[in-house]
Amino acid sequence: MTYERLTVQRDEAVTRIWLDRPAKLNALDAQALEEIIAVFDEQQRVFDSPVVVLGGRGKSFCAGADRASPPGRLARGSGASARERRWTAQLGRRATEAIERCEAITIARLQGHVIGGGMVLALACDLRVAATDTVFWIPEVDLGIPLSWGAVPRLAREVGPAKAKELILLCDRIDAATAGAIGLVNRVVPDEVLDAEVDGWAARLAAKAPWALHMTKSQFQAYGRSVVQGDVTTLDGDLLLGATTEDPTRFVWTRS
Repeated sequence: MTYERLTVQRDEAVTRIWLDRPAKLNALDAQALEEIIAVFDEQQRVFDSPVVVLGGRGKSFCAGADRASPPGRLARGSGASARERRWTAQLGRRATEAIERCEAITIARLQGHVIGGGMVLALACDLRVAATDTVFWIPEVDLGIPLSWGAVPRLAREVGPAKAKELILLCDRIDAATAGAIGLVNRVVPDEVLDAEVDGWAARLAAKAPWALHMTKSQFQAYGRSVVQGDVTTLDGDLLLGATTEDPTRFVWTRS
């Protein structure tokens, strides 16, 4: 496949997937999310590439949602059905799930801005290496929207519930050193050696026994699913809201 928002490089046993909109700090629109889903699904069939590096071209990894074209939103006057609006609203969740279910070991190469949806993409990767200039920020609550895309349980899994609540509710920016201290990233390195560090990790992983690597990843995937799926009853309000928004009169009962 060809991609407009991504660049894919395959170098022997390592695949590098780049968010490639540097002029927009790799902000995410619907097309970018759809391409992420497609490229990671495609990667499942690249059996001779046990390691995938996800990075961002230019100054930043990802500045979150594209404000000019927010992903996951269809106007009510667009003629889209409630089902289509909900399908579109879940593009981000499907993108993070595509990364997380990838059977190759995934490494997030982080620099500059790692904001909102960009942080969720990084959380979906197995390992995270950040340059010292990296800034992490989850601004959703301050923007008046809840954090979605399955990010709440993923963040709580990585840094613990107390710290996850602090980051999500207070919306404070944190630097790379703090991210390393709380376990949000695995390693923090000087900007000038970021590529060398990531390439070194990728090479070490690719040199390991493929079956041992694959089965170990499978065990972590099973653990991750048990944590991220959560309590499905939280969908009750979502289901009712979708139904009543589409046609509120359907939920008016009268005695016969």
